[in-house]
Amino acid sequence: MEAAGNSAATETGKYIASTQRPDGTWRKQRRVKEGYVPQEEVPVYENKYVKIAPGLSPEATAPVTPSRPEGGEPGLSKTAKRNLKRKEKRRQQQEKGEAEALSRTLDKVSLEETAQPPNAPQGSRAAPTAASDQPDSAATTEKAKKIKNLKKKLRQVEELQQRIQAGEVSQPSKEQLEKLARRRALEEELEDLELGL
Repeated sequence: MEAAGNSAATETGKYIASTQRPDGTWRKQRRVKEGYVPQEEVPVYENKYVKIAPGLSPEATAPVTPSRPEGGEPGLSKTAKRNLKRKEKRRQQQEKGEAEALSRTLDKVSLEETAQPPNAPQGSRAAPTAASDQPDSAATTEKAKKIKNLKKKLRQVEELQQRIQAGEVSQPSKEQLEKLARRRALEEELEDLELGL
């Protein structure tokens, strides 16, 4: 009798009743451990930082996304939208800068035309506009490179001359002698460039 009582106690543990499947078959009864909570009864996780107003469903409080985002491209990330805005802003600034440069050029041309006498030949009027269109920065950088190169060559000539005088080079080669002979020409060319001739 005692054995029958123990089996009855174990049989009286927690069971999930048998249920019918949608196709009409039956699931058999299942025994579960104490403290088991069926999946349907597990409370839904709620983020404590996101509060929903009472009476509203989560769908109602979700932000409505437009069918086409303001960037004009569907499905772009925040970073991509930000990059698009930056690119558009850069393009507008570039157009604005080009327009300002064009207006300054036109102002220069109109000022130069009014400064020239009316009997001046037509070819002399066209020359200032062509000169103003070319950037002077390219010419100055080219000039600076040439000056730097000439200074380097002169420095090499001086170092070679010092080595010869110190006795480090006892028999200078033909190329070294030619380099020493070019010193005066290099100095003159450097002076001309520095004076702007």
